[in-house]
Amino acid sequence: MHVRAYMRASVSTSDAERARGALEQFVRERGMRVASWYVETESGTKLARPELFRLLRDAYPGDVLLIEQVDRLSRLTAADWERLKVELANRHVRVVALDLPTSWSMVSEIKDEFTDRMFTAINAMMLDMLAAVARKDYTDRRRRQAEGQAKAKAAGRYKGRVEDVTRNAGIAKMLAAGISWTSITATTGASRATIAKIAKRLREHDDQALTAAA
Repeated sequence: MHVRAYMRASVSTSDAERARGALEQFVRERGMRVASWYVETESGTKLARPELFRLLRDAYPGDVLLIEQVDRLSRLTAADWERLKVELANRHVRVVALDLPTSWSMVSEIKDEFTDRMFTAINAMMLDMLAAVARKDYTDRRRRQAEGQAKAKAAGRYKGRVEDVTRNAGIAKMLAAGISWTSITATTGASRATIAKIAKRLREHDDQALTAAA
């Protein structure tokens, strides 16, 4: 059994590595070690996460996917959560979360089949519950944010996020030079959504230039 630690942050300004110490301590206290680390900056609402699926490809049956909190693994919709659970089940990967004590037994080899099945069932139920709570928390926060912005707009106070003009100009130059989005994200910390917006802006500018030239 290998322990594979997964750390995720939603935005580049967050520190995905923050949980490393707590995860290392958890496995060390159980006489184990982390075999490999997987770190990425992606929203927990997205199922398409390269590092998470690299972990699943690397995993052997019985391996542990170790996370600090269930919301690091999922803020997914119910449908996407079910898809991820199918992937986990197909690969026989056990999910262990520091904020889910019922999952801690998954790092131990349980020889009694009944006990193993019982803990597996309880853990699956608790994972479902915490995944649903994480999704609800995300949805509620987005709703409150939208309501706050709507009130601010109605009062004439909302100005939106200030654009980082210098950074975005640099991203535009990198795109024009043919540098990959992955490299741009690693260099600037910009999200793929931001890069897509700038790429669209560049295309529109080029289209306007061609129209003017015609």
